Amino acid sequence: MTDTPHLDQIKFPSDLKNKSRDELEAVCDELRAEVVDAVSVTGGHLGAGLGVVELTVAIHHVFNTPSDKLIFDVGHQCYPHKVLTGRRGRIRTLRQGGGLSGFTKRAESEYDPFGAAHASTSISAGLGFAVASDLDSRGDHTICVIGDGALSAGMAYEAMNNAGALNKKLIVILNDNDMSIAPPVGAMSHYLSKLVSGKPYRSLRKLGKKLVKPMGLEKSVKKVEEFARGFAMGGTMFEELGFYYVGPIDGHDLDVLVPVLENIRDSIDGPVLIHAVTQKGKGYAPAEAASDKYHGVSKFNVITGEQKKATPGAPSYTKVFGETLTRLGEKDEKLVAITAAMPSGTGVSIFAEAFPDRSFDVGIAEQHAVTFAAGLAADGYRPFAAIYSTFLQRAYDQVVHDVAIQKLPVRFAIDRAGLVGADGPTHAGSFDISFLGHLPHMVCMAASDEAELARMILTSSLIDDAPSAFRYPRGEGIGVEIPEQLTPLEIGKGRILREGNTIALLSYGGRLQEALKAAELLAAQGLSTTVADARFAKPLDHDLINRLAREHEVLITLEEGSIGGFGSFTLHHLAQTGGLDRGLKIRSMVLPDEFIDQDKPEVMYEYAGLNARHIASNAISALGRGDVAALSRAAV
Repeated sequence: MTDTPHLDQIKFPSDLKNKSRDELEAVCDELRAEVVDAVSVTGGHLGAGLGVVELTVAIHHVFNTPSDKLIFDVGHQCYPHKVLTGRRGRIRTLRQGGGLSGFTKRAESEYDPFGAAHASTSISAGLGFAVASDLDSRGDHTICVIGDGALSAGMAYEAMNNAGALNKKLIVILNDNDMSIAPPVGAMSHYLSKLVSGKPYRSLRKLGKKLVKPMGLEKSVKKVEEFARGFAMGGTMFEELGFYYVGPIDGHDLDVLVPVLENIRDSIDGPVLIHAVTQKGKGYAPAEAASDKYHGVSKFNVITGEQKKATPGAPSYTKVFGETLTRLGEKDEKLVAITAAMPSGTGVSIFAEAFPDRSFDVGIAEQHAVTFAAGLAADGYRPFAAIYSTFLQRAYDQVVHDVAIQKLPVRFAIDRAGLVGADGPTHAGSFDISFLGHLPHMVCMAASDEAELARMILTSSLIDDAPSAFRYPRGEGIGVEIPEQLTPLEIGKGRILREGNTIALLSYGGRLQEALKAAELLAAQGLSTTVADARFAKPLDHDLINRLAREHEVLITLEEGSIGGFGSFTLHHLAQTGGLDRGLKIRSMVLPDEFIDQDKPEVMYEYAGLNARHIASNAISALGRGDVAALSRAAV
């Protein structure tokens, strides 16, 4: 690790206040090196943070955080912010168990006024802070930093429209690191940005308005000014939304950033948008050269940038989805794939390589993605909407209203089901079983291995009279072979993998292997155990459930989801049909009723009580015989 004499002086943002421009630039250089070094140890989102080093330093230098509220959209770019706000000593615990979150988190620091992780929330939240400040007569500032990708979501425009109407003091910084809305035009652009953000220009505007109003020229003068500024700086759209537009400016030039921020701090009372053009991965050559700008990286060598990849095992579920969908797409010209800004993350990129005309990345717009898919389905196509479980939450109304009510055959490929590890609770797929399973006509499946996932994709493609969904975990499969010739599943029918007569373990989704291990632990104590794979949460396999309830003393349901899901559906069925009247002992194993902080997935599942030892222990406790203590010894 390199020496950081200037950064060593910065414990909190207040330490930046009296620094000269040269000193601030030195802090930026050392901060960038510190972030690179830290992420090389932990892995995480690197590129976005490197792109906002100067911007972060400038904001903390100019504004009085935490009294002034700094809100990062998504939070991928918040690592430099964490270093500057008293958390440098823990920065190498990023995304680790018991360590710092990879996103902003209210419980972590007073400098994180609002938690992030999903996109396009910052302006709405910021407006809430701005209104609260106004109601309390505090006079503080609210600064929202949002990327050009996040700005594609409708929620951001809803917030800007509201902010423009309320005319509250709100500063939005558009961190344009990919698709420049209007490219900077060198020194003149910088000069104009400084000029239009300052008091003299604003005073001149006010004077001009006073002069032209009696002359009846107000409208034409306004249009001339709007055109001139819009032509030079691309701000017409934001002006129409009620924002005072400044930019584009160089987001890496402190000589531009600092005076612009100072001018806006001191002279503008209503909503303002600063358009800052930045470079993702700035200052770290391997990141700058990479196609993804090191957006998300594993541990890596700082000198070479080479990432430390895990030894490849079984293919990931995501890859299985992408390759299977591509296979089906070769035979079905009506099959199309949709993703909301996650082509590689969902595996849709594999399909897109083969069928670019039938693959659609709609940007960070999950609501639109679902209704777009509904429109395609209504016109005879077979759309697969590949969306992470937590991101699908953002489009729930569309799933209900635009898909389910109309019985449109949209296929939901739900990646990241269950606990996901380093991203923690913000990305954990906990609720989709519940929120999809109670919708009429929805077919809900969960894959227990790669071959099952492939068959579910085929099954879903053949359901043309109702919506369907299949969920699968993040990471590698278990290593089973996927048949060359796939056969569809019988709708609403599970399977039995192991026969017993005392305890029945009924698993839905990714815990099946743990159920099989639990059966071995129980067998070691002479407890005969059946293991079944439900496959479907809706429609339920009533025959299978009834048989397990009738032929066993104990029935355990198991799922990687919250209460109110598969276990609840099973209990409801048994209660309604008298299955609980004969003394059956039943337990439902679900994720605990809390948000679990980041850690390795296996550690998170241990905490959640969903590993083999917990399953076997639960069965023994319900049965009333067996040795729970022996399970721990056997598991070791």
